[in-house]
Amino acid sequence: MIRLSRDEGLWTATIARPEKANSLTGEMLETLADFAEEAARQARALVITGEGRVFSAGADLDEARAGLATSPLWERLSGAIAAAPILTIAALNGTLAGGAFGMALACDLRIAVPEAKFFYPVMKLGFLPQPSDPGRLARLVGPARAKLILMAGQKIGADEALAWGLVDRVVPGERLGETVEALCADARGASAEHVAAIKAMIA
Repeated sequence: MIRLSRDEGLWTATIARPEKANSLTGEMLETLADFAEEAARQARALVITGEGRVFSAGADLDEARAGLATSPLWERLSGAIAAAPILTIAALNGTLAGGAFGMALACDLRIAVPEAKFFYPVMKLGFLPQPSDPGRLARLVGPARAKLILMAGQKIGADEALAWGLVDRVVPGERLGETVEALCADARGASAEHVAAIKAMIA
């Protein structure tokens, strides 16, 4: 349910459960976290994307009811991405919802298709967001807009997300892959030490 690719410095994880809106199970989260931690040591760029028309609807509903919605696995995954000394990109092939927000917020760049929607309905569902997500979201879009998403339950379209700074570019779906590969090209051609040094200077 997670397809993994390692290609000359560019590592890609694809959430491949389109029949379930790419909702994530505990096993899938562990696979993604393991891959992100390995990429941090060996890759120069990491891309996370989805298959089909949805990036991820968040936690699998059955597993969410059994405790996955508040599992530390989400924080482990977003923490691994945020700490990786490489270029990290969320290639958002469609809608992003719930706990899946964390992995995208932790990435250096977010590239979305025009059809993407963004929402994080924790207020309605009675859960708290994952610990690092509100701070990362507020740093990108500001406190008031973070409250619009997390407290007022607003669903944001791709154009509004771009205007807010939640995503960095909006491109047609047929160009998503080539756009992300082009963004990774310089990092792939550099040494791991050079990539890490430039990222450290920005952070």
